[in-house]
Amino acid sequence: MENSIQAGIFGLCIGDALGVPVEFRSREQLKRSPVTKMRSLGTHHQPAGTWSDDSSLALCLADSLCKGYDLEDIALKFLQWYNAEIWTPHGRVFDIGIATRQAIYKISKGYTPQLCGGKSEFDNGNGSLMRILPLLFYIRDFPIEQRFDKIKEVSSITHAHIRSVISCFIYLEFLLEILDGKEKVEAYHRMQLTVKYFLNHNPICSQNEMDKFERILNKNIFEFQEDTIGSSGYVLHSLEASLWCFLNAESYSESVLKAVNLGEDTDTTGAITGGIAGIYYGFENIPEEWISELVRKEDIKNLCDKLEKKLMK
Repeated sequence: MENSIQAGIFGLCIGDALGVPVEFRSREQLKRSPVTKMRSLGTHHQPAGTWSDDSSLALCLADSLCKGYDLEDIALKFLQWYNAEIWTPHGRVFDIGIATRQAIYKISKGYTPQLCGGKSEFDNGNGSLMRILPLLFYIRDFPIEQRFDKIKEVSSITHAHIRSVISCFIYLEFLLEILDGKEKVEAYHRMQLTVKYFLNHNPICSQNEMDKFERILNKNIFEFQEDTIGSSGYVLHSLEASLWCFLNAESYSESVLKAVNLGEDTDTTGAITGGIAGIYYGFENIPEEWISELVRKEDIKNLCDKLEKKLMK
């Protein structure tokens, strides 16, 4: 698909920026006053078009991949971001998850990158899922075992529990089907078959862990009622919500506005959904007004071009 890197990364950043001003608002509050456009101020008192740590870390990953795949370099980019040197919208970090902060502290102390992420069941925030999208373009032609290994490594820099890893794996496997030109529901069903076959034939996790993905892998997540879809910072909520929003919408804008208006972790649900919708509908179907309002859009465009040049030879 043409310009898929630009479509995915801009899709993610814009979904994120739409959600930043209303982060932590409840679904009920947003039903009364829904987001329909870029807003300024709000939760973090930022100008309109400002993205959060979700986009920053995705852009750090994309930046690193421009030189090839190097886990040490990816981790170093995250550290440079936290020290406010690179890929912040306005030169300072205003939002960071607890697990990501703890992992970056370990990076600063020289730990091996894939040993920096938390491994307990309570370390399953959405902090690796929100930034994993650029890896899609690097692993797209790899065999599935190699795709899984790379996803596991990159997730584990901040989130090493198998639930976070499988969430990233499902997300990128779904995006691979979309990159391949499949219609959305066909892409979803093909992803289900691929992921289930892989998990059943590789001793990666317990049955109990696989059961956590029942609604995504064995049911049709898009058929669930909105009130059964969570939108907290828990990785499974974020994955279910993003698939649900995308599969129940007919455009990029409808997808991301649905995501943001679910409330709670609005920037991240917006970012994860925006990445899918951007790739599926294409860059030209992202509203021009939102692109023009996005902070550092020229820098993001240049990064996309650089990554395209490196990976799409």
